[in-house]
Amino acid sequence: MEAYHTPVLLKESVDGLKINPSGVYADCTFGGGGHSREILSRLGANGRLIAFDQDAEALANRPDDNRLTLVHGNFKYLSNYLRFEGAPQVDGILADLGVSGHHFDSETRGFSFRFDSELDMRMNQQADFSAQDIVNDYSVDQLASIFRMYGELDNAGRVAWLIDGYRKSKRIKTIGELKDAIAQATPQKAATKFLAKVFQALRIEVNHEMDALREMLEQTASVIKPGGRLVVITYHSLEDRLVKNYMKNGKFDGQAEKDLFGNVNVPFKMESKVIVPDDRELEENSRSRSAKLRIAERK
Repeated sequence: MEAYHTPVLLKESVDGLKINPSGVYADCTFGGGGHSREILSRLGANGRLIAFDQDAEALANRPDDNRLTLVHGNFKYLSNYLRFEGAPQVDGILADLGVSGHHFDSETRGFSFRFDSELDMRMNQQADFSAQDIVNDYSVDQLASIFRMYGELDNAGRVAWLIDGYRKSKRIKTIGELKDAIAQATPQKAATKFLAKVFQALRIEVNHEMDALREMLEQTASVIKPGGRLVVITYHSLEDRLVKNYMKNGKFDGQAEKDLFGNVNVPFKMESKVIVPDDRELEENSRSRSAKLRIAERK
């Protein structure tokens, strides 16, 4: 499991669930199974954990524990899967939204610009849509939009224009070809940070990550029991903003709704403190540096 992915904010996130040993919990992002194993260690014989992962490779990390149900599916279908598994409501939900170390370290999955593999970035290998489809088939305006929105690139338009010019002579199939296409827009002194933003934007679009996150969050109010906990670890400002707004206001934009008497009507009470990795964790796991942990309790 450690080779697959080092769990981030492990103790802090599972502490945030305030686990009832006989309760039922959901881990929306099983990955290497680190958070799931910690949850299982705190459950009693009658406790239960339902975990989700859309990547078939993650299923190999399943611990031999009859209290665990591991679902091969996207967490955006959370409510349907929970009903199917006989647990329409749970005592808490944990979601670590980070990409596993396994994906970044794999030379064949196309998540990292460190390798010259085929452009892919699919979490679900059974999906037909990959990063190649984006860079070759999206219009210049569409490309600029995703690089601006999901990569927060200041020169998103130029990146899109360079890709369009390159693909007119040959289809972009590999990471190396993509890097060549955007070389003129890549700053020499900050190439790593720039490429990380480009690849983040493509990955989010390939896997429809923001849409899936919205859909999952909207279901939590109905599937978490009163007093239950929602625990989410985010890694970039876009998803953190969605999580924060939903926990605080019950919606992704605007202010919380009020009733006729001016009382705020929100499903969760958010803990005011955001938790980040301490110096020791940052030293041991540099990939945790952008992590933020937010916790809310169902009213």
